[in-house]
Amino acid sequence: MTADTLTLEERARTVALDAVRELRGRLDHAKPVARVTHVGRVVSAGDGVAIATGLERPLAGELLDIDGTAARVDAIDRDTMRLVLLGDARGVESGDPVRRHGRVLDVPAGPELIGRVVDPTGSPRDGLGPLETRRRARVDDVVVPLVEREPVSRPLRTGVFVLDAMIPIGRGQRQLVIGDRTTGKTELCLDILAAQEPDVVSVYVAIGSRGAEIAANVEWLRRAGVLERGFCVVTDADDPLGLIHLAPYAAFAMAEDLALAGRDVLVVLDDLTTHAHAHRSLALLLGRPVGREAFPADVFYAHARLLERATQLGSERGGGSLTALPIVETQAGDLSAYIPTNIVSITDGQIRLDAALSAAGQIPAVDVGLSVSRVGGKAQPRALKKVAGRLKNDYAQVLELEVFARFGSRLEESAQRIIERGRRVREALRQDRASPLRWAETVARVVLLNDPSVTRVLMGAFRETLASSVDRMRTSDVDTWHRLEAGDEPDPVRLAAMENAGRTVLVAASEPAEGKR
Repeated sequence: MTADTLTLEERARTVALDAVRELRGRLDHAKPVARVTHVGRVVSAGDGVAIATGLERPLAGELLDIDGTAARVDAIDRDTMRLVLLGDARGVESGDPVRRHGRVLDVPAGPELIGRVVDPTGSPRDGLGPLETRRRARVDDVVVPLVEREPVSRPLRTGVFVLDAMIPIGRGQRQLVIGDRTTGKTELCLDILAAQEPDVVSVYVAIGSRGAEIAANVEWLRRAGVLERGFCVVTDADDPLGLIHLAPYAAFAMAEDLALAGRDVLVVLDDLTTHAHAHRSLALLLGRPVGREAFPADVFYAHARLLERATQLGSERGGGSLTALPIVETQAGDLSAYIPTNIVSITDGQIRLDAALSAAGQIPAVDVGLSVSRVGGKAQPRALKKVAGRLKNDYAQVLELEVFARFGSRLEESAQRIIERGRRVREALRQDRASPLRWAETVARVVLLNDPSVTRVLMGAFRETLASSVDRMRTSDVDTWHRLEAGDEPDPVRLAAMENAGRTVLVAASEPAEGKR
């Protein structure tokens, strides 16, 4: 062995000894840290659900990860747990590891959501980049206690004449929108979202709808300016079943966070019939016992725990509100079906849309006789409440008299006048899409419909005459009109003078009809 070779070996030994001494020096200052990772295994998976085992002390509602696919613990048995997959189920197979995220299911929350279109997990679906929120909200958080809520008393302007005048909705109310397919339920709710004041956050929730329908509705809301003060939570029919089922709960968690911050929020759920079907499908896949129409026994609770979050908060909780407009589809107008009766009993009233009215061109096709608001005049501005108190009852009387008229019964002259007025009221209830009315316009229309001279206006010219009368009232006293716009009750003398100005237009329009007689 040469001297050069020994020199290289000595150098290598020296370098190795230096490295060992440096490593020992670092180990002297190191502190051992124990890290425990709970890992389970998937036993079986398919159709958007999975069964897993081996995870120590799982929690119901806990968020898990299965090789990058999110899952939620739905139920816990003795040795296994049943999971609902919130992502693509095609990549989940038997034997895949199940790991904990260390938290229950939560979603992004805060004002950063405004203007965005997201799915129930908060992932953007509008192509506008990642969602930057500063806080998150639990999907199944503690409900605000009743002692911290207040009665519904503040009006929510829908811009729809038949609703604001006859079936008023208040901020914090749960008002069901129910009717057959193609009766205009979604269109009515979209119009209500578009008519909201700038201080109301509008939220549209699409639950398992067709992709083309969602795209059209979101684009309509964008053109109407709704996304400047609101956001959308959407799932289409091709999404995983668990994601469709999660949509209304996630949307309410996002909306409730804003309400707790003092904001007024309006949420449209389109629709809970689809959600009930998703709930039933998950129950069947997870092996739960089922009952009437194959729905699980907790389907009532599933919707009750969702809609009970809609409320008017007390001043100690910020004074915000969360208003819900759930949509339910009926079959052949059957209001006694399982899901409709459940949700009717949960909500504070219903807006019933009738297929026959829709076919006859009465848009919106609201059946005034079967629609009701359990809040009533408490959710109307004082000026409107004063003049519209008897309008719905009078119109209901018209509907009854029309039934007798169809049988060929001869009616007295007084009854005939009631029917003639009712025909003009029905004409006034017709309203084009995206043409919301302000409070003052609603009050003016009701005042004119209450005037006896309205029955002498020709039906063919009634809509034009009514619009001209409202314009005359607007220009006759601008200050009083502005007070009505704000929902205040104006001076009675000035209001009477403004009413007389509008009445002159009605009288002028009725004179030709009187001349013919």
